[in-house]
Parts: sequence; structure tokens; C-alpha cells
Amino acid sequence: MKKFILTSFALLGFATVNAQNNQVTLNVKLKPIQTLLVNPAQKEVDLLYTTAADYSGGVSSTQADHLTVYSTGGFEVKVKSGDANIVNGSKNIAANTITITASNGSNNSITGATYTPISLSNNDQVIATSATGGVNKNINVTYAGAGADTYVNNYIAGQTPTTYTTTLTYTILAK
Repeated sequence: MKKFILTSFALLGFATVNAQNNQVTLNVKLKPIQTLLVNPAQKEVDLLYTTAADYSGGVSSTQADHLTVYSTGGFEVKVKSGDANIVNGSKNIAANTITITASNGSNNSITGATYTPISLSNNDQVIATSATGGVNKNINVTYAGAGADTYVNNYIAGQTPTTYTTTLTYTILAK
């Protein structure tokens, strides 16, 4: 029996186990993502002048959590008007008589953001910047129309109210 076992080992030999190294390179590739949403309930903003005090002092409308930002890193938010002059018939209002001021949102605001008030223009202007990104961060926006009786001669008889309309475009860019 001993001969049989020894013979079996001799015939089979000792198997050599070789460990194999198989390597995989794993890459995590992050591309910038920025989304900017306007609160759907605030797609139309009115600056309503109804009294002499409104014409002399100006009016404003603050839209809480007006913009929502998702950004994978630093970003800037810009705004521009579709027109340099907002026209109704033969009369117009200069877009730059309207001020836009961004601020921290009422809910889930952006930590460390910088906000810059601007006079509306048909050129992109930065209203908010942040060195860091965030998920669904909110920005309040206040729209303010001129005072000092700037619009006193812009009412058109027979139109109640006389309405001047422009489209604002907000954009977000990676920074």
C-alpha cells in the first residue's frame, strides 16, 4: 500500500500553485454639471405702479427662492434682458432703469456666495458667484423699478394698465 501511495505521488507530481495578478484601473471621471431652474410659480413678475408714491419712490417685488441651483463645483449666475429698451408702441422704458438684486434663498441657501446687484441690460451680467457647488440651493431675487417719476410719461391713454414686457434669461456657468 505504501508503494502505491508513493507511486501515485511520483506519477502525479506535486502541483505548483501560481498566483496570478490581474489588475484593473478604475477611473472616476467627474464632468461639470450645472442646472438652474426658475420657480415655476414665479415665471411672471409684475412691477405695479398704482400711486403717486410708487412713481416717486419706485416699486419692487422680491421673489423668495426664485432660482434653484445644482452645481458640481463653483459657478456664476448671469441674467440679461431680451431688449435694451422695453417697448410698448412708440414709448419705451430703458431696461437699465430696473435693478435686479440676488440674495441668499429663504430655504437651502448657498454658503459663502457673493451677490452683486445689477442694472438690467441686454448683456449678460453676473448676479451671483460661489466657489463651491451645491445641491438644490436657492436664491432670492428682488426686481426693482425706478422711482424719481422716471416712468410718469410712459402711461398710454386707453391702456389700463400700460404694460411693458421683456424676457429675462438666466444662465449658469462653471467657475
